[in-house]
Amino acid sequence: MPAGLQVFLQKNKVLISIVAGSIIVVIGALIVGGRSGSPAQAAPRPLDVQVVQVEQRDVPIYSEWIGTTDGMVNADIKAQVTGYLLRQNYREGSFVKKGQLLFEIDSRPFQAALDQARGQVAQFQGQLEQANSQVTQAEAQVAQANSQLSQMQAQLAQAQANQVKTQLDVNKYVPLAEQKAVTQQELDNAVQSNVVAKAQVEAAQAGVETGRAQLRAANAQIGTARAAIATAKGQVENAQATVRTAELNLGFTRIFSPIDGIAGIAQAQVGNLISTTSSPLTTVSTVDPIKVYFTLNEREYLNFTKHNLIDAKQGASVAQLELELILADGASYPNKGSFLFADRQVDPKTGAIRLAGVFQNPGNVLRPGQYGRVRAVTSTREQGLLVPQRAVSELQGSYQVAVVGRDNKIEFRTVKVGDRVGTMWVIEDGLKQGDTVVAEGTQKVRPGVVVDPKPFAGTAIEGQITREAGGSIKPGVERSGTPGLK
Repeated sequence: MPAGLQVFLQKNKVLISIVAGSIIVVIGALIVGGRSGSPAQAAPRPLDVQVVQVEQRDVPIYSEWIGTTDGMVNADIKAQVTGYLLRQNYREGSFVKKGQLLFEIDSRPFQAALDQARGQVAQFQGQLEQANSQVTQAEAQVAQANSQLSQMQAQLAQAQANQVKTQLDVNKYVPLAEQKAVTQQELDNAVQSNVVAKAQVEAAQAGVETGRAQLRAANAQIGTARAAIATAKGQVENAQATVRTAELNLGFTRIFSPIDGIAGIAQAQVGNLISTTSSPLTTVSTVDPIKVYFTLNEREYLNFTKHNLIDAKQGASVAQLELELILADGASYPNKGSFLFADRQVDPKTGAIRLAGVFQNPGNVLRPGQYGRVRAVTSTREQGLLVPQRAVSELQGSYQVAVVGRDNKIEFRTVKVGDRVGTMWVIEDGLKQGDTVVAEGTQKVRPGVVVDPKPFAGTAIEGQITREAGGSIKPGVERSGTPGLK
């Protein structure tokens, strides 16, 4: 710093201090004056929120279960004979009619077996005819033996009569010979004739026994021939049964659909060796109508029976419970279904019972194995209070809503929620009919805050959906089970 300036500052040090202080005072006064002259800060404007009034009406309570579709009839198509697969006669995934040809197996071995069986039938029929001929021949021999026996019996009778006569002659000549009334020659001739007659009687008796033996032999031949006939008939019947079996096996080489339905993907390829123990060649399912299986826990099932939704004796619905099917994409299947049956038992492992519903399926849109959600109205909540689900906030297990008072100030109330019906929630306690609650903007309001309420934009849309659903809102039911049945 120059020496002259240092001298000047030292001489006027007090004056410079006074000037600097004055400047600071002036600046401070200007600042204070500027603040005192500014206008007062404006009050905050009310928050814009969308509100709805609590609605009170009868609310149908929906229950919902996970369902699986299945064919009304699922026919596994299996081979009944062993052979090589020659042809596949249907298009996979297409509709087939009852009696339509699906597969063909090589029929040549079965045709040969049929021809062989027919040859055996002809052979045994020839043997049967031969046995019949033998019976006829044996019967003729029996007739001949009977005739010969009768002839021999007549000869025996004649010989016996002659012997009686000669015996009488002997008896007569013996006393006469003693009296010399007849000659000795005449007595000897009488004795000799009697001996001859006795020999003839014995010969005739032997002939009769021979005839009887021949008759017994002829009868035995008839028995043998008849046994041969029975054997031949049995062989013919066995051969005919073999023919029928061969015809069946030949027919089994052409595999037909037993039902009308959708044929699945073939599990065997042309050229594969197919046997009776092989897995099914394909499956044909009747899908119009189609079944949907779903399960209820034991408590739900008991509630259903108590409220006559299921007749436990008949296993069918008394109230004709109408079912709705929500598909995997969230769309509602257009055709309503009905309850079909309940299973015979509760699964002891899961404590659940299986139920089935049936849906008409024109066009075969639904296929077995699809998953969906089955919904049904299982009870009605009379005079229930409804608010949109978006109006309810959950905090640490408790639920609350923002209520708009008469002065448009916000009041938070703790409520007890019940069942969800579409996009609405049934409020069991904490609200009354006519209360106004915030449906849009609940995240930005605080207790005591003044708001500018406007009608909720979604109210008209939800009302239209409610009317179309017949008193319920269609989009997603989030609670499964049987709420409302207590």
